[in-house]
Formats: sequence, C-alpha cells, structure tokens
Amino acid sequence: MNLYSLFMHASLVVKLIMIILIIFSIMSWSIIIQRSRLLNNAKVLAERFEDKFWSGIDLSQLYQESNARRDNLTGAEQIFHSGFKEFTRLYKQGNHQPDTVIEGASRAMRISFNREIENAENQIPVLGIIGSVSPYIGLFGTVWGIMNAFMALQGEKQVTLQTVAPGIAEALIATAIGLFAAIPAVIAYSRLTVKVSKLEQNYDNFMEEFIAILYRQAFASSNKKDQ
Repeated sequence: MNLYSLFMHASLVVKLIMIILIIFSIMSWSIIIQRSRLLNNAKVLAERFEDKFWSGIDLSQLYQESNARRDNLTGAEQIFHSGFKEFTRLYKQGNHQPDTVIEGASRAMRISFNREIENAENQIPVLGIIGSVSPYIGLFGTVWGIMNAFMALQGEKQVTLQTVAPGIAEALIATAIGLFAAIPAVIAYSRLTVKVSKLEQNYDNFMEEFIAILYRQAFASSNKKDQ
C-alpha cells in the first residue's frame, strides 16, 4: 500500500477531508513563509531607521527624507513621519502649547503604530485556527473511515487482520494528514506571535523616546517665545 492507493480506496467523505486538510497545509505554509519574510524585513528596517535616527541627524532633515518617499514608509519610520508631521502642522497653526502639541503628535503616532501592528499580525490568527481544528477534522475522517470499514465486514463470515487492515489504514491516514497540517501551524503561530510582540515592543519604545524628544523641543520653543 502507498498514500495514493490509500487515498483512492478511501470513501468520498474521507477523501474530501483529506483534500481539505491538504489545502489547510498549503495555506499554512504560504502564510508561514510570507509572514516570516515580512516580520524579518520589518525588524531589519526598524533597526536601520533607528540607527539613522540616533546618529545625530537633524529631525527636520530626516523628516524631509522620509516625506520624499512617504508612500512607501513602514514601521518605525512611518510612526516617526506621522508624529513629526503632526508636530510641525500644529506649530505652523500657531499652537505653541507643549501639552497640546505633544498630545496631537502622540495621537498621530499611536494611529500609525496600531496600523503597523495590525499589518504585522495579519493572517497569523489563521495559523492558530488551522492548528486547532485540523486534528479534529482528521479524527473525524478516521472515525468515519473506521466506521465504514467495519460496516463493510458485516457480510464476512471470517474476519482477519488482513481484511480489516486496509480499511483502518485508509481511515488513519486522515488523522496523519491532520497532524501534518496542524503541527507546523501551531509552532509557526507561537513563533510569529513572539516576533510580533517583540516588534510591537520595539515600536512602542521608539515612540516613547521620540515623544520625549518632541516634548523637550516643544518646551524649548515655548520658552523662547515667552522670552
């Protein structure tokens, strides 16, 4: 016996279950590869931008560079761009109250932050669903297949292991495929969730540090105006 013959001799219900589980497996691997690349790239870009941010470059110059390619910004750079844009806009409107300016910039950055995390988390919950339901779907296929195998033996006068084994093997393959789909999905879900949490913490730390810098600039500008 081989996998192909087991599949071809299985009942229609078991075949459908196997096909569903194979589709789940293909879906999970495509999500794993795509999300892993995206999160790894986001980490590299965040580190690269923070190195530039802390290199001592003037924030206005850094904003101009980011603004020149504002349609392609992601991660920490997008958060910076949103915050500094709002910070500058409020000052141009004549609002020099530090608390008001910082509140507006923080709100703009928080919106960008939430969007970036939402994009990073996209499709990852699907892995959790696949990892949770696949074993049960495979088990249902196994139960159905074994039930059909025993029902087919009703007219047999002598039942041996040789007559029972093919039907049981065809049924058990559904559970095997279910585990094959579930195990990588569960492992990837855990690892990708950890990566998203680390990226979220990185963005949050950068945002807090940037707010502190803007706060100092806002108070310095306010003091100059009062003098």
